[in-house]
Amino acid sequence: MSKRTARGDETRRQILAAATDLFHKQGVAATSPDQIIEASGTGKGQFYHHFKSKEGLVHQVLQTYLETIRNGGGPLNYHITSWDDLGQWFRGQLALQKRYRMTRGCPFGTIGNEVTENDELIRQDLSLIFEVAKARLATFFVKEKASGRLDPSVHEEQLADFCLAMIQGAMLMGKVKRDSHLVEEVVRQTMAHLGSLRRS
Repeated sequence: MSKRTARGDETRRQILAAATDLFHKQGVAATSPDQIIEASGTGKGQFYHHFKSKEGLVHQVLQTYLETIRNGGGPLNYHITSWDDLGQWFRGQLALQKRYRMTRGCPFGTIGNEVTENDELIRQDLSLIFEVAKARLATFFVKEKASGRLDPSVHEEQLADFCLAMIQGAMLMGKVKRDSHLVEEVVRQTMAHLGSLRRS
């Protein structure tokens, strides 16, 4: 890789990192290209060289989230192989919120809260993220059911959707109320429900 290419890649990474943080902190609508350029320490020409539009940048941020879920490496482990892993996945969401003193919600959920009928590309990106996350959870439930450790009447994909909906709603309410106890209680109740479906 040439020095020029390496510099270009680093500039792109800086812009992407700044946008990711600002979108998570204040949402997409409230974040301007100029704010991203200032936060990343780059120039307007560099911004528009790497990202042709703000929508294109949002798309790349969401693609980064998607790759993290698929391949790991982020703060949350979506490779769930045990009930302990599942509990840690829930607790990890809360830990992420606490890191920001309950002022932020789910990173991609924050973007999702702003989606309108005109944001079709972003909606599709978010839909794919939730589908991949659901598939990771559902795969675990399928294995548990096949091993006789989960109620045979359970619909695995619906249970995975339930987990995602509970944590997304809890994080939104926790952000609005600035209350970690609320999220902790939702996680506790959700895990208790899941526990009632387990078979020894």
